Amino acid sequence: MEFNAIIARMIKRHLQQLTAERLGQFPAVALLGPRQVGKTTLAQTIAEQYPSIYLDLEAPSDRAKLSEPSLYLSSHEDKLVILDEVQRIPDIFQVLRGLIDSGRKRGLATRRFLLLGSASIELLQQSGESLAGRINYIELPPLGLQEVGAGQCEQLWLRGGFPDSFLAANDQASFVWRESFIRTYLERDIPLLGPRVPAETLRRFWTMLAHQQGALINAAQIARSLAVDGKTVARYLDLLVDLLLVRRLLPWHNNVKKRLVKSPKVYVRDSGITHALLGLIDNEQLLGHPVVGASWEGFVIENILSVAPASTEAYFYRTLAGAEMDLLLKMPGNELWGIEIKRNLTPKLSKGFYHASADLPLTQSFVIYPGQESYPLNDNVNAINLRQLMELLVKMTTG
Repeated sequence: MEFNAIIARMIKRHLQQLTAERLGQFPAVALLGPRQVGKTTLAQTIAEQYPSIYLDLEAPSDRAKLSEPSLYLSSHEDKLVILDEVQRIPDIFQVLRGLIDSGRKRGLATRRFLLLGSASIELLQQSGESLAGRINYIELPPLGLQEVGAGQCEQLWLRGGFPDSFLAANDQASFVWRESFIRTYLERDIPLLGPRVPAETLRRFWTMLAHQQGALINAAQIARSLAVDGKTVARYLDLLVDLLLVRRLLPWHNNVKKRLVKSPKVYVRDSGITHALLGLIDNEQLLGHPVVGASWEGFVIENILSVAPASTEAYFYRTLAGAEMDLLLKMPGNELWGIEIKRNLTPKLSKGFYHASADLPLTQSFVIYPGQESYPLNDNVNAINLRQLMELLVKMTTG
């Protein structure tokens, strides 16, 4: 096992326990995320706890074993079967349904199948149609701050959370890995999933999103730049969102008797991929680039959402009159948290933040900044660093 793989296995993913728990509740669990995010490493760690068998469905030898899938999988019904890159054989879901239903009659109700997939549209549709009520979905994001430690925040922000990028020997090696990741996705992985999109056009689109990190998407402007129509831009965006490479953050839509912005904000989800698309290799280049504030905002949002309680809904708030808030979290139980994200050590509350706070029924308000101390900015708003806010969210999840 190469060095990075060994170190990656030493980093305990915060979803490892949840995945094991859900396997104890459901016959099938689907672990979804982009390629190279660590799904296989997590699955192999879980597999060490039970009798199991692992099949990589990109390997011809393993696909050949499933030429008669019912026969082969039935012979291993006493094991946890891990199917990696399961979207490569979409017809397998109908087979799994039959095996799960017949197994339940013999007391085999849980821990049958762990499915790993690159979050393709086909995977979600096939499993949703065939395994409803039999499967639980878990999204595995890139490494987060709570997994690598607060002391690694700047490196995690620059390089992003893909394990091979974060653990690279230096910033240049990390950048080279991310460049290769982007090229492989465009030239190999996306075509395998079905959509026929010119690789160079999709790269230009992805790069435009990186330049406009956290901005309201202007589909018409992008369409003109790419010489395509608006429907094609929407299709490109849907594709990158479905692959968990881009986040579409929706505007708060509840009636507050204000004229609200209706366009979503769009973020390239991994900060390291954002920086690679923009050619930013090290911290000096990043800190001198106009994207620095928006990149930090996206990094903070992804880390927050990676530990937010299940069923949390995320929005932003902006009115045409200028009231705005970077992130709203609608928690289970209908608590509403308002979050503003600042990159400077002496955060100031803007007029737009005060107006948004007056508009919204907030139960908690925070300003995230890169300092170490938590302190009140006024009677209703606390300045807090990212690690501290994530710890609050984890406590809500674990009780």
